Order: sequence, then C-alpha cells, then structure tokens
Amino acid sequence: MNSVSERFVRYFSLILIFFFLTSSSSWGFLGEFTIKDEAKLGQKFKKLIRARFPIIEDPEVKDYVQKIVQRIERNMPPQPFPISIDVVNNNNMNAFATVAGYVVVFSGMILGVDNESELAAVLAHEMAHIAQRHVAKNIERSQLIGVGALLGVLAGVFVGSKDAGEALVVGSLAGAKSAFLKYSRDNEREADQVGLNFLIKAGYNPEGMISAFEKIRKKKWLSGSNIPSYLSTHPGIEERIGYLQERIKRLEGQRAKGKGQKAWGKKGAQNLHVVNTRQEMLYRVQTLLRARYTEPKTALAYFQKNKRRGCLSTLGEAIVLSRLNQIKTAKKVFAKALKCAPHDSLFLREGGRFYYAFGKLDQAALYLQKAILLNPKDLIALFFYARVLSEKGDLDTASNYLQKVLKYLPEDAEVHEHLAVVLGQKGDIFAAHLHLAYAKLYKNNKKQARFHLKKIKAMARTEEQKKKVKDFEKAYKERSEVW
Repeated sequence: MNSVSERFVRYFSLILIFFFLTSSSSWGFLGEFTIKDEAKLGQKFKKLIRARFPIIEDPEVKDYVQKIVQRIERNMPPQPFPISIDVVNNNNMNAFATVAGYVVVFSGMILGVDNESELAAVLAHEMAHIAQRHVAKNIERSQLIGVGALLGVLAGVFVGSKDAGEALVVGSLAGAKSAFLKYSRDNEREADQVGLNFLIKAGYNPEGMISAFEKIRKKKWLSGSNIPSYLSTHPGIEERIGYLQERIKRLEGQRAKGKGQKAWGKKGAQNLHVVNTRQEMLYRVQTLLRARYTEPKTALAYFQKNKRRGCLSTLGEAIVLSRLNQIKTAKKVFAKALKCAPHDSLFLREGGRFYYAFGKLDQAALYLQKAILLNPKDLIALFFYARVLSEKGDLDTASNYLQKVLKYLPEDAEVHEHLAVVLGQKGDIFAAHLHLAYAKLYKNNKKQARFHLKKIKAMARTEEQKKKVKDFEKAYKERSEVW
C-alpha cells in the first residue's frame, strides 16, 4: 500500500473511533439498531465524509455514476433508504458502503476500469452490502464483543480493507477477534454473490466482477501488498475470483439450457449501440477525471501518448496544458478540440473555462452560453458564466445564477465565496458576510467562520436576517461535530 493510501485509512479510522465514542452512548447502538438509528447515523456519516474528503461535484462525473447506481437499484429488492453516492477525489482503486444507503467510490476506481461492467460490478458489490444490511447487523451483534472491538470492525467495514496496511489498522483496533474476521469474510462472500445477481439483472456482463477484482489484485501486486486470506477481514482476491468464476460457469451452463438469466451477452445492432454509447460515456468521464484531478505532468504524457480516443484525447491534453500554464500551446490544442467537437457541451464548457481563466471574457461567454443551452444541468458551466457576467458588471444576473447553483451545491465553498463578492459589490454587506461565513465553514476554517458569524450577528436587524443567523449557527454546530 502506498503512503497516501495508508495515511488516508489511518486518518479515516481515527475519525470513526472519535465519532462513535462521542455519539454511540446516546443512540443505544449496543442493542437493536433501528431504521431510525441508521438514518441518523447515515446523515452524520455523510457529513463526516463531505467535511473531510474532496468530493467531485462535476455533473459529467456524478450523473454518470448515479445512472449506473440507479440501473442496479432498479433490480434490487425494496430498500428502506434510497441509494446515494459520492465520488471522492482519490487515486486509489477503492469503494465502500456505509449505512442508510450511502456509497462512496474513489476517482481512482473509475479511472482503473476498462469498461462499465467492471465499475458496475464494484458498485453492485457495495450495494449488496447495503441490501444485506451488513453494517447494521454488525452493530447489533457487536454487543457480544464490546465497544472497542465494535469501533474497529466498523472502521474496517466502512473503509473496506483491501491490503496489508488497512488490515493492520483494523486488526489493531479490533484486537484481531477471530469471530469478527469470520463474520467479515462471510459478509464479503455474500456481497459478491448478491452483487453478482444485481449485476446480471441490471443487464451487465458478470465477467465484469472477475475482471474488476483481477485489476485490484494486479494493483495490489504492483504496490507490493500480498497477504494471505486469514490475515485480512476480507477473503483474498484470489479466493474470491475463484468462486466467482465457478458460479459464472454454472450460470452459463444454465443459460445454455434455457434455464438461466439471458440479460447479458445479447447480440444485435441495438444492443451494440447501447454498449458503445455507454463505453464512450466512460471514456468521457475518465478523460475529465484524468485531466482535471490527477498529477498534470503524468496526465499530459498519457494524453500525448494515447491518441486513440480522438477528440477526447485532444480535450484532455488541452485541459492539462492549461493547468500547467502553457497558455499558447493550450490555446492551439483547445482550438483543435473545439473544431473536432463543436456541438459538445463538455468541450464548450472547458473551452469557456480556459478563456475565462486567461481574461478572454467575450470568448468565454460565447462558449459557456452554448454549453448551457446544450446542457442546462451543467452547474459548472453556469458557475463560470456567472463569474464572467460579474466581471462584465452584470451583478444582478450573476448573483441569480450563483444562487441557482447553490440550490444544487449548497456546501460548495467556492460558489459561496464568489457569491459573497458579488453581493458585496451590490452593497448587501450582511449577505456578503453570510456567504463568506458559509465559505469558510465548508473549507473547515473555524477561525474565519466564527469571525463572519460575529459580523452577521452584529448586523442582523430583520427577522429574516436573524433566522439566517440561526440557520448558520445550526450548520456550524453540525459541522463542528466532525471537525
């Protein structure tokens, strides 16, 4: 395991320990874990994740992943909670399920797969944990072992131990209780089996689960992590691949006899079109993740070497060049990308972002307007268009657009910050300090958040303003629980 992954897991585990030690006594976890308890814990846990880890809110990425989740969810039994998912900006191949239907997938997992079936397989596995209520059952049963062991197991379940470093963290916290190791191994086997059913019912190729696990195994081998099954809270990857291969063979045999699921492996022009379209969407998301969120020099080398994705490769190269401040070259490559896909909203949006960043407001406005017309749900395009308008002096329209973005991204610090600037320019000082308070809150800057809180408390005159102060104080209190 690399040092970044180890720090992530250790840090995350310590947060979970603190959270449960300070919260479990008032919730009565050591007994029946009710749906109400799970809902409350789920909300707290989501706030913790969003407070501590970088969430990717780009609609191109989020909508793509959500559609896969929704496709699988339609083929699950009724659940007490809707499935929700966040994408964390982290290069490791990982995903994990928590409680109350909440799933987290790392950007590295999306970048690490070759097709949508592999990504869907990982998500189906995590959604199977939710469907079987593994975390909730572990919480209920843990009263037989004790609070300390419970915290360790929860840390392992939430993070999803997949290598030696993580196993050592969980082992040290849980006291290496053999009952817990056995239980977690059964959890994983059941999640594989149930997840495979979900995957097939959703129309994906079940081989995607095997190839996804093989990629995880290869990454573990390359990173030098190789541990036997009995040292981990999860079965070894080799063991899991083995029994999945056997199960798929049996399913294929049943299918050949006309007794099994016929959803995967369809032939014909219509199905081929759907598969190709979905594959192109995966390439699109991978291009954006690699260009915007990975190390720029490595990403540039990748795009310059891999031209097989045509226009998308050109767009990725242009974005990375702009991140590296190679302005002249970036301008040429953006021009090439926009000529290649003149009616694609993503290309137009990224072109608009580039021209805005380097002061070409008219060109930026032109591209961003076109992007919004083609994709009205693209909040990033709307955000940058609002910034263009504010710099051109249209403060009213800019503030309206920024407030529209905040309705969908209420915890985005950058949007709050820019709205505060616009409102300050308009002379609404109370509202400016209010949004600066939220911006600092969502950046985890306690000192500055308290500073702006004092400002708005001193300035609040109307009942509406006083209510907004109370709303902020409530948000501050909730956030401070996970600081």
